[in-house]
Amino acid sequence: MADHPTPLSVGELRGLVDTGDIDTVVLAFTDMQGRLQGKRFAARYFLDEVLHHGTEACAYLLAVDADMNTVDGYALASWDNGYGDFALRGDTATLRRVPWHPGSALMTADVTWHDGSPVPASPRQILRRQLDRLAERGWTARAGTELEFILFRDTYAQAWDSGYRGLTPASRYNVDYSLLGTGFVEPLLRRIRNEMGAAGLAVESAKGECNLGQYEIVFRHADALTTCDQHVLYKTGAKEIAAQEGCSLTFMAKYDAREGNSCHVHLSLRDRDGLPVLADHHAPHGMSALMRHFLAGQLAALREFTLLYAPGVNSYKRFRPGSFAPTAVAWGPDNRTCALRVVGQGTGHRLENRLPGGDVNPYLALAGMIAAGLHGVDLELEPPEPCTGNAYAGALPHVPATLREAAELWDGSELARTAFGDEVVDHYAHTARVEQDAYDTAVTDWERYRSFERL
Repeated sequence: MADHPTPLSVGELRGLVDTGDIDTVVLAFTDMQGRLQGKRFAARYFLDEVLHHGTEACAYLLAVDADMNTVDGYALASWDNGYGDFALRGDTATLRRVPWHPGSALMTADVTWHDGSPVPASPRQILRRQLDRLAERGWTARAGTELEFILFRDTYAQAWDSGYRGLTPASRYNVDYSLLGTGFVEPLLRRIRNEMGAAGLAVESAKGECNLGQYEIVFRHADALTTCDQHVLYKTGAKEIAAQEGCSLTFMAKYDAREGNSCHVHLSLRDRDGLPVLADHHAPHGMSALMRHFLAGQLAALREFTLLYAPGVNSYKRFRPGSFAPTAVAWGPDNRTCALRVVGQGTGHRLENRLPGGDVNPYLALAGMIAAGLHGVDLELEPPEPCTGNAYAGALPHVPATLREAAELWDGSELARTAFGDEVVDHYAHTARVEQDAYDTAVTDWERYRSFERL
């Protein structure tokens, strides 16, 4: 039995449509940038047609940049192949109400070709493939993601029109763990928590964070696919709720020179009986032999897989000494200066990957962690001694410092090509090159302020 039962069954949806309580159903999938894309359907039409047959969408949705510009160089979709369609096929286990949109429900879709075969570059399909590899060994993945955001009193339109300058953060000082600091914005935080709960997400807590206007809402761990489906719904929903309240919030990895928005990813494995396979409280640091191998695989693949954890130019601006974002390829028990932290007790013993920021695509990050871990298990790799001090100060390998470096490591990785296939590696390497080129050709405010008069 699933620990997160279907928030809304198809039968319940039919009843709500009959009574007029639901009139719209969204069919959504996650794109390369971790955003929800899809269509809104009249609920009756969705039940009569889309539920059984799916729908079509232009394949360019997995071959564009962040601005939705068509980009040359993708094998999946291009002018040469006519920008045809792929299919969106709803996963009924994900059907749920969307409380912040009256009369609406949402279903997450898998992306397939018209013959039913998966589209390899689709993030949900990339994760499914790695979950299948775990299942072959009798294991399932449990995961949790911890997303931080910065909240502003300005609307999204005001922020855009101002060039994102002079925005008013919801707090003027560090409110990390401050009940007073969160109390000032509790009406909005409460609305997000409660409406996510009504959508079927299991909310744990909310707290303030270090940057001005920075907060975090945490949800209970679940199976890896469910966690990712909920993660992307939460990001979209939190923005929409903030907009309805006349505010805006951002999950970008590094908004300013202060602390960035992190998204720490927690991962553990269970066997067919639901028992943890990474934990052994009799062993050093509570790690089973399997966990040692799995952790060693993370470290071995970390630099080559960083593109999956830090997908954009802005992602790499988090990685600074003393920032609580990692710079060293290192692990440690309950050590927040390391890229990989071993935390928890008993059945909660797990790995925490501290590289991802708020801009991460969770499907890709968890796929990367699973693939890296299986690499370590297959080769019975052993981790180095743990870092128990300041990993920022040690003579340790450095995580990639730029998107360009990460893309080169990913593109040249035999491990990535073995785990994900050439099509996936080439696709996301090209995505990174497109992003890097866009940044390289942009002229920034920093350059104008520095050079306009004085140079």
